[in-house]
Amino acid sequence: MSSERIAEIRRDTKETQIRVRVNLDGTGQATLNTGIGFFDHMLDQIARHGLIDLDIEAKGDLHIDGHHTVEDVGITLGMAVAQAIGDKKGLTRYGHSYVPLDEALSRVVVDFSGRPGLAMDVRFTAGSIGAFDTQLAFEFFQGFVNHALVSLHVDNLKGHNAHHQCETIFKAFGRALRMAMTLDPRSAGVIPSTKGTL
Repeated sequence: MSSERIAEIRRDTKETQIRVRVNLDGTGQATLNTGIGFFDHMLDQIARHGLIDLDIEAKGDLHIDGHHTVEDVGITLGMAVAQAIGDKKGLTRYGHSYVPLDEALSRVVVDFSGRPGLAMDVRFTAGSIGAFDTQLAFEFFQGFVNHALVSLHVDNLKGHNAHHQCETIFKAFGRALRMAMTLDPRSAGVIPSTKGTL
């Protein structure tokens, strides 16, 4: 690697205080503390399957609910990834993954296009998994794409168990990121776009 792809972002609001550190060329190590156990479990999937070293510390208004914490972690993680990815020279740019877990199957496709966009088709079979409101999966990914400046398609193709549905989504997201963020030695120093910029 010509340079380390590491970033640390702190984002403080009246609702949350978030610190995110990423190493995009890590080994999948994670230190996670958001106060929402199942959300930590999902963030761990991103790290392990994306081979991203991820350190997230979040303090939020969980006495209200998990909305602000989950959304703001997505925002801050997106900011950190955008900073760490740099000028995108030599980037593979596109990534995709299908991941099964028992009866569930999900597909995630990502493009480091410089244009934020989320298309998410997931019909969770339960409203919550532990203390995690399943509606917040959308809020996490929306926050991420808006600040990482990526196009992201998330589709749960099959699944009856909400835990399995959600876990396949986050695993596939990690693996799609890993593919897209890989540096391609055949296009070293080249922006992967006919426009010459991303």
